[in-house]
Amino acid sequence: MHIVIMGCGRVGSTLARTLEKQGHSVAVVDQDPTAFRRLGSDFSGKRVTGVGFDQDTLREAGIEEAGAFAAVSSGDNSNIIAARVARENFGVENVAARIYDPRRAEVYQRLGIPTVATVRWTADQMLRRLLPSGSEPNWQDPSGAVQLAEVPYSPAWIGLRVSKLEQEAEVRVAFVTRLGQGVLPAPDMVLQEGDLVHVMVRTADLEAVEAVFAKGPEEH
Repeated sequence: MHIVIMGCGRVGSTLARTLEKQGHSVAVVDQDPTAFRRLGSDFSGKRVTGVGFDQDTLREAGIEEAGAFAAVSSGDNSNIIAARVARENFGVENVAARIYDPRRAEVYQRLGIPTVATVRWTADQMLRRLLPSGSEPNWQDPSGAVQLAEVPYSPAWIGLRVSKLEQEAEVRVAFVTRLGQGVLPAPDMVLQEGDLVHVMVRTADLEAVEAVFAKGPEEH
């Protein structure tokens, strides 16, 4: 998959190197050409100097062929504008924006752009927004028999109680990440758009849990 990254700071350069090592083609956009030094001499992806929300700059970076876009520059406004351009103008499916002001997160989520808060999140969480292809283990016991994992879910679960999801998947939801904050689920907690669900599960049961999460309640 081709991935475009706007911003070549610490997070952007880490993302770029990690994604390239995973076999993806990567283009990095930054207004400051000296920022590309963070990528290292062994980075073979594309370096594009320019404004990350300029459509011509994005085209040069290969946005029209991109499967994911990450806006991780130093400006909240620039990040959200660029993310919206990638999503709305070029139809990129997986888009994520880093923010510095957590108070703006709710607004951005309502625009349909997953956000990653700088202080509490890392490049690892940004990768999960760009490559939502399966469960991500957060922790495993030494034997590997039990793990804490973030499991993707169908949008059909949004608006339903977390307890409903637990009941049908026969799993315990350990916590939910909402707007960058970890929240312990109360009995009446309702799943909202943008929530990340983390479950404590036996590794042997994870595949079955994934199947239930991937289906809506009606299908299941």
